[in-house]
Amino acid sequence: MRDIVISTETNSDLSQAFLKDNGILVIPHYYNVEETFYGEEGNCLTIKEFYDEMRAGKKVGTAASNPAVILEKFTEIAKQGKDIIHISFSSALSGGCQNIINGANEVMEEYPDCKIIVIDTLSASLGEGLMIKVAADLKAEGKSIDEIADAVRELCPHISIQFTVDDLEYLYRGGRLSKTSAVLGTIINLKPVLHINDEGKLVPVAKVRGRKKALAAMLDNMEAKLGSYKDKQVFIGILHGDCEEDALQLKDMIEKRFGYQEYVIEPIGPSIGAHSGPGTLGLVFLGDAR
Repeated sequence: MRDIVISTETNSDLSQAFLKDNGILVIPHYYNVEETFYGEEGNCLTIKEFYDEMRAGKKVGTAASNPAVILEKFTEIAKQGKDIIHISFSSALSGGCQNIINGANEVMEEYPDCKIIVIDTLSASLGEGLMIKVAADLKAEGKSIDEIADAVRELCPHISIQFTVDDLEYLYRGGRLSKTSAVLGTIINLKPVLHINDEGKLVPVAKVRGRKKALAAMLDNMEAKLGSYKDKQVFIGILHGDCEEDALQLKDMIEKRFGYQEYVIEPIGPSIGAHSGPGTLGLVFLGDAR
């Protein structure tokens, strides 16, 4: 059986230690602060630096993966006689997934013995990360590329990812909210709860006033969705926009309510954080429904 390389993009928000330990190939997505661009290895801001720039009012933006980089990375693996399973950021949120598919097809045409499977997770951040963890575990068990792909695809409709933002301005800048809604929402301290639906799109599921009520709504949603997956969690993912203390508070709330012990707590990287802003809190788990 040919060796398998698991790949993904920087959007998965898994720790560098996990990615390195499991040999995960990471295709960069890019971001800019004003006119300066980042994303390539060795040319990245720290999480704190990035969010501090946002807090300072700097204009930030993002860009999807570079087709030339994808082609280079995949070709290198194909030349080594290895296959690839790529676990991708939602195609409904970025053109990066199509870039990956195009690159994979080009490489397989040139290297017909190389098998590349691209899975559109219709998810983001630690939603992707959870699937990568499952794929890495199955690879370590010696499963074939098709067995790994089938298992990951089976999980896709059950990855629930929801979050709440601290400042509506960033949703407005990202085109997720009108200027009027952002201004009025800020005045009344509106804290929307959003999730990624079955189509991989970001949609609101609740609008409450105040951070405390937003977190309570997220936990209520979690309880409603767990269903038959209540005792089948890989890990509970908690994401934060440079607000680790809030993330730990959310962890304590979940542990007290549900008793879960396995958590992955990570900051939201620039590719997603540029659109959600500092103070964002997210929650990832498996459920009967997204």
